[in-house]
Amino acid sequence: MTQSSPAAPVSAEKISQESRNARRAMLAEFWYYFSQNRGAVVGLVVFTLLVLTAVFAPLVAPHSPDIQYRDSFLVPPAWTEGGKATFLLGTDAVGRDILSRLIFGARYSLFIGVIVVVIALTGGIVLGLVAGYLRGAVDTFIMRVMDIILAFPSLLLALVLVAILGPGLMNAMIAIALVLQPHFVRLTRAAVLAERSRDYVIAARVAGAGHLRLMFRTILPNCLAPLIVQATLSFSNAILDAAALGFLGMGAQPPTPEWGTMLAEAREFILRAWWVVTFPGLAILITVLAINLVGDGLRDALDPKLKRS
Repeated sequence: MTQSSPAAPVSAEKISQESRNARRAMLAEFWYYFSQNRGAVVGLVVFTLLVLTAVFAPLVAPHSPDIQYRDSFLVPPAWTEGGKATFLLGTDAVGRDILSRLIFGARYSLFIGVIVVVIALTGGIVLGLVAGYLRGAVDTFIMRVMDIILAFPSLLLALVLVAILGPGLMNAMIAIALVLQPHFVRLTRAAVLAERSRDYVIAARVAGAGHLRLMFRTILPNCLAPLIVQATLSFSNAILDAAALGFLGMGAQPPTPEWGTMLAEAREFILRAWWVVTFPGLAILITVLAINLVGDGLRDALDPKLKRS
């Protein structure tokens, strides 16, 4: 009677190749559903151009954002009567090139969005995981604090926090992050409550996994899809709120070329120099719209319920 030979062990290289193929398949599926949303693709192109503009601002901007041309106060855009070719979008009340300030302002907008989302997302994930996993009195306390924060209008609460911390860009970002944090806490908690009773979590608990491993290694990766979408939308909210605080004089301070601050400096020239207000406003509008469109595309690609067959 002949004995069957043992199965050949699977090589590590083959396992690695299968893992890479699985990742490629996931990325291909993600891009397929994302690209089905034409608005999201347009938003991604616009946002990519914004990022490139911010990164290469010193090379793209025709002038320094702080240089004042004393012979060119309130020069209109180049295509209108009285405009100059050297100032494509005109100049402001002290002779600074608006196009250059808008280009450098993109750096501040992206910086604000990234810092605010990182702070709000990190704190929201930790608090949401703790609340959803531990439940009981800890959950009740955390969620009631979040409810109190949500009871205040976001901009009003941000203004109060900035008034306490002091005007400035960094304090404004901290205030906006605290205002946006409850959304991440509630979303994380809801996802944890849905996942904590799943079979894979119970199996990991039976296998001896500790609480921290269960929360951050087992449950959290399966809660990231809605958090990514929320982070994208919060990115645009952070830019809007920072522009609003800058407009009210509580955010970035002059001569910083931040779009909200540019609007604040141009308030008194609205009627006789339309360009000093219009172009910063359009920059905020286009940026926020592009980010929101990308967020819609991410929702379509990451939410299984929204995937079309």
